[in-house]
Amino acid sequence: MTIDLILFYIFSAVLVLAALGVIGAKNSVHAVLLLVLCFFTTSALWLLIQAEFLAIVLVLVYVGAVMVLFLFVVMMLDIKVEPLREGFIRYLPIGILVAAVMLVEMLLLIGVKNLQVAPPVDPSGASNTAWLGMALFTRFLLPFEVAAIILTVAVVAAVMLTLRKRSGTRYQNPSQQVAVKASERIRIVKMPSSPKPEPAP
Repeated sequence: MTIDLILFYIFSAVLVLAALGVIGAKNSVHAVLLLVLCFFTTSALWLLIQAEFLAIVLVLVYVGAVMVLFLFVVMMLDIKVEPLREGFIRYLPIGILVAAVMLVEMLLLIGVKNLQVAPPVDPSGASNTAWLGMALFTRFLLPFEVAAIILTVAVVAAVMLTLRKRSGTRYQNPSQQVAVKASERIRIVKMPSSPKPEPAP
């Protein structure tokens, strides 16, 4: 049994346990922390098969999106921050446990990289990210651009579909603001000065 196969079994066990913890945790903060551990362990599995780009995208997109979504929900629900800060000690053990498991996984991956147990994907020795970039911007450039246009149109259509004009709302007109003259906005008024009242004797 090779080292990469042993690490695969270890990371798979951590992933399964963390996934069970996500669906079984009663505390939402614990569930989010375990979900972050799931994504991080999955990216470690991607690194074992020399898929660096997918691993980095998984961490940046999914972990970042989950945390932003969690904060978004907290803000939308208008949850008071003071009780959460008071209960920080309750979330500290699970946070330390998740951080320790992620640190151990990173150290194991660094050791595997130094041993070079897995053969590179490209026989010339280039990394998976470089090969994917060359393929994406040479052979698959047209589908990549078409997908970008479709996503842009979808974003604009989603904004237009959700746009609602409310009555009584003031809107800015940039053309009118640019065409404004100073004489139309400023009026100088001459007023006679009033005499100062004499002090009482």
